[in-house]
Amino acid sequence: MKQAVILFLVGWFVCVSATQGQTATGKSEPVRNIILMIGDGMGVAQVCAAITVNHGQLNMAEFPVTGFSKTSSATDYITDSGAGATAIAIGEKTYNHAIGMDADTMAKPTILEIASHHGKSTGLVVTSQVTHATPAAFVAHQPDRYMYEQIASDFLNSDIDLFIGGGLDHFTKREDNNDLTAFLASDGYQLVYKMKDLEKIKSGKVAGLLYDDKPPRYSKGRKDMLPEATKKAIEILSQNKSGFFLLVEGSQIDWACHKNNDKYMIEETFDFDEAVKIARQFAEKDGHTLVIVTADHETGGLTLPEGDLKSGDVKAKFSSLSHTGIMVPVFAFGPGSSQFTGVYENTELFFKMMKAFGFPLEQ
Repeated sequence: MKQAVILFLVGWFVCVSATQGQTATGKSEPVRNIILMIGDGMGVAQVCAAITVNHGQLNMAEFPVTGFSKTSSATDYITDSGAGATAIAIGEKTYNHAIGMDADTMAKPTILEIASHHGKSTGLVVTSQVTHATPAAFVAHQPDRYMYEQIASDFLNSDIDLFIGGGLDHFTKREDNNDLTAFLASDGYQLVYKMKDLEKIKSGKVAGLLYDDKPPRYSKGRKDMLPEATKKAIEILSQNKSGFFLLVEGSQIDWACHKNNDKYMIEETFDFDEAVKIARQFAEKDGHTLVIVTADHETGGLTLPEGDLKSGDVKAKFSSLSHTGIMVPVFAFGPGSSQFTGVYENTELFFKMMKAFGFPLEQ
């Protein structure tokens, strides 16, 4: 369902242009696709812990370009996921809990909406509810991240082509008694409730609501949903010759760190890294795809006082049950990747993606 308000927001913000980016070698090449991958709560220590347990290897750590992102929100030194994701999505710092809105509660076009306005296909794949803070920040515009039913309604007001995750109840078991899946079906979405059914889909719009609420953790039944759904999303979205924007979130790295559960954290980081592998393999073959791996914030204040790369043993020590202000890593691969080096605010990720796509900002 296409809404004039979104087109208006996007229209005043960008204009059509050629898509040009820079490779790590400085050679100018078109950036047709961007795959933005967010390990929620994944700081440097979380990455290092996974590398240690995996005997020195991790797909994201093999990316040729690295940088650091500063994550504070407009109102707090410690961001929440709503403000952290919104900063990346719209290029402005905002208050904690905001979804797709600036600090004055004004809706702003997101990189996903801008890509759609330019004729690109768009999608998201997450291990949380699709209405959860991080994915919501790229699709919805609400003053508070916990307005799940309103966020679900915003999916109908967007032009997103594909979304896969949990949160079915926010579309069907609602206070307004509306069944939003009926509206999604009438708008051309193929409704999918099981991974086995997702595998059968080859093209078209997809609403993959695979879990009633939160997906289970990897070892409790979710298994390879994230890398498999990422592969399917790329397969479908890449059919658009104009390109695509895809958001992939390893949501439960954050949930594990909130619980100070290092085993849970490491298995979720491994799972996310398998999705990273899928994205990079596609980018290597395609040659026109930029892959960015980062986080919205660090969770848990993790340190690693002991470890052994040979045995794969690591001792994790948490200092918090919440988020921290620690900078988070940025890994980049493909054309346009060279601009992701250095230390910068999380808002710069938006502008770097705009530049990679060749979408100029209005002056």
